[in-house]
Amino acid sequence: MNIEITNLASLKCDESRIKSVASYSLEKLGMHPDCELSISLVEESEMSSLHMQWMDEQGPTDVLSFPMDEMKPNSAALGPGVLGDIVLCPSYAEAQAEKAGHSLQEELELLTVHGVLHLLGFDHRESEEERVMFSMQDEYLKGWRIQI
Repeated sequence: MNIEITNLASLKCDESRIKSVASYSLEKLGMHPDCELSISLVEESEMSSLHMQWMDEQGPTDVLSFPMDEMKPNSAALGPGVLGDIVLCPSYAEAQAEKAGHSLQEELELLTVHGVLHLLGFDHRESEEERVMFSMQDEYLKGWRIQI
């Protein structure tokens, strides 16, 4: 996978692990190995602007996903494509990590998988959608952590 990471956030994280978990998830989702993905880490002010501009919601959030080629899982046979952009906000995610009882890095890894799933059309608005999406999210995180 061609994954580009831009870190504009002040909190430090292991970008190679974020890239690795994204790549692992995309592989498990049956995406072409030459697909492109962009991941940005931003401060709360930037995330607040994006959140308002694209979701019409005030304040920062943990992750936003912006699909490009509207690709679906198991589309490797169709060839490579541009998956889109995932934007993470480490400072916002830090409080979530503390509440969940794990590290900021682990939270960013979870949010990366979450963002990948959103790029490929998964959502959690309805309870059944949430069950499916969160089950996949947990499965990919566990599988990735075993193999690293």
